[in-house]
Amino acid sequence: MDKSDKKANIAAIVTQNQNLILGGGVPVFIVHNREELQKLSSSLEKILDSSAHEINQQTIIIVSR
Repeated sequence: MDKSDKKANIAAIVTQNQNLILGGGVPVFIVHNREELQKLSSSLEKILDSSAHEINQQTIIIVSR
């Protein structure tokens, strides 16, 4: 399998901003503060064997490859 065959998929979204939720087929986790954001993202990253990527200070996406 070469690099062109690999595809990244968003596995989950963790956010403090409830207004960002529009639907779209991935689980969205709402947290109340930055500490919860970091902790939940780290846990999901390990559980899903994925990578966490900060979009902004209120939102992190979990990406599987």
